[in-house]
This record gives sequence, structure tokens and C-alpha cells, in this order.
Amino acid sequence: MYEKEKWTIKHVFDGDFGCEERPAGQEGFMVSVTLENETGEKRYVTVADEWLRARGLDVGSTWPKDD
Repeated sequence: MYEKEKWTIKHVFDGDFGCEERPAGQEGFMVSVTLENETGEKRYVTVADEWLRARGLDVGSTWPKDD
């Protein structure tokens, strides 16, 4: 069976700062996440901060394979 690469969270950057209002229906604060695999390749994703918290993810955590 093929196993997906393991990606680890290396950095979480909160780019949402300031006092701007969110458009109706938009999720909470968005964060940029730097992921790195075992060979040093990096990827960048943007997700809702509450999505990370709900899954207990932070720097050093393994990125969920289904996402």
C-alpha cells in the first residue's frame, strides 16, 4: 500500500491583524502554515485558526494525511 509523505508543521503565521471586519460567512482568523517533509521540501497552506485548534495542531505536529 502506498503511504503518503509525512508533513510536519514548522511555522504558523497569523497574517490577520488589524481591525478590519470579516465579510459575512467567512471563517475566523486565517493563518499561514509552513509544512516540511522528511526531505526538506516545503509547502505553504492557509487555513482557519479554529480548524488548527480543533485538531490540536501546532508547530511540530504532523499534518493530517486526509487534508
